[in-house]
Amino acid sequence: MNRWTLGIVVAAMAVMPAVVSMPASAEPGPPPAFPAVPEFDAEFYSPADAVVSAAEPGEIIASRPVNLATLAVIPLNVDAWQLSYRSNNARGEAIPAVATVIKPRGDAVGERPLLSYQIAEDSLGNYCASSYVLQQGSIPWPLTGAVTGGGQFLEIQAALAQGWGVVVPDHQGPNSSFASGPLAGRITLDGIRAAENFRPMQLTGRDTKVGMLGYSGGSIATGHAAELRQTYAPDLNIVGAAEGGVAADVGALVDNANNAVGSGIVASGIIGVSREDPEMASFLDQHLNPLGRALFAAKDNLCVGWNSALAPFLNLKGLFETPGDPLLEPEARRVLARLKMGQAVPDVPMFLYQSNPDWLVPVGPVNALVNTYCADPKASVEYTRDHFSEHLTLDVIGLPRALLWLGDRFDGVPAQQGCTTRDVGSMALDAQTWPVWQRTVGDLVGGLFGKPIGA
Repeated sequence: MNRWTLGIVVAAMAVMPAVVSMPASAEPGPPPAFPAVPEFDAEFYSPADAVVSAAEPGEIIASRPVNLATLAVIPLNVDAWQLSYRSNNARGEAIPAVATVIKPRGDAVGERPLLSYQIAEDSLGNYCASSYVLQQGSIPWPLTGAVTGGGQFLEIQAALAQGWGVVVPDHQGPNSSFASGPLAGRITLDGIRAAENFRPMQLTGRDTKVGMLGYSGGSIATGHAAELRQTYAPDLNIVGAAEGGVAADVGALVDNANNAVGSGIVASGIIGVSREDPEMASFLDQHLNPLGRALFAAKDNLCVGWNSALAPFLNLKGLFETPGDPLLEPEARRVLARLKMGQAVPDVPMFLYQSNPDWLVPVGPVNALVNTYCADPKASVEYTRDHFSEHLTLDVIGLPRALLWLGDRFDGVPAQQGCTTRDVGSMALDAQTWPVWQRTVGDLVGGLFGKPIGA
């Protein structure tokens, strides 16, 4: 953690009572009023290597109850726990991972489905992770800059209101490796396994119907998890995956953000990838110029809000000392190829939605990804292109349709065979989604006043 970030964390903690961290081995008790920042909670977030290696992927190492809250202040009337579990990095090495599992109030009508929601963390510090940001008493995300975690928590509440169980993985892993899709996909799949292994969630084990959902940075984890399921987690009953603002090609994101408004957040993705991929770390060490080194040091450990605000309209490629375009260097090309979606065709139904004029995540690579998937006659893909929304607004506008689509999968409605592409003016004009908006607003308002969610 750099000095600037540490200053924010320490200053915020200074006005709070002492943090109490329950050891992983202790008997569960009431959650602390002010949860420990992950960087200072190593016993739960970083269990011993021998303990992690001895576990199976998705096996729970420790668990503890937590209190969740909107804006870190307004309590959410649900049951929630944190799970520490074993996962693997992209090289097959054992790593620790953490997820938040949430059970709505009331008994399920029939078998309860499980939604794995991948928040667009897009950050470089563990204090930005979903497991911390969602908790009551955490440092408020407007201060830390973890704005996506705070905002997308409302979308999670909309899913809980359907009566679904939810698992929210810290899919960037112990090193906050933002944009490392192969890592995030594995952590997501093992988080689902961990949730199914956790009896208080009252699921039906590996028979549980599972859906996955993620937008923007969350699409990285969702998309890679969908592609990896067949080989990495064939035991999971994933009935559908929905993703929007699809970051299908990291190299295309760098091209699109160069000298543009999104350069700050994309630069953070380069840092995040270097934490997981040794070849990218070596490439940066060899080719970053002094300005690049200074900027990357300043960004290190910042959350998405501050990382986005730091250095927009930056010449990203000008931070490297290479004969030409740094993305065309052999090492960079190999790394970017490993990060690109389309390595495999998902064997689960897919719902993709994308803003055609997206200023951050270009539509071209998403079109190409859909074409790659749909070259396989067994693929099931519904793809919606929105021609009015942009990157930030489509996150909210596309959610009701994604929830309806996932609800159909949970209800056993067969997904379409083959592929469909729809071009719409705005997904907000879809009349079938309007009741979802109404229910969601009502449930969110009720939740602010303590109404049990999902009862």
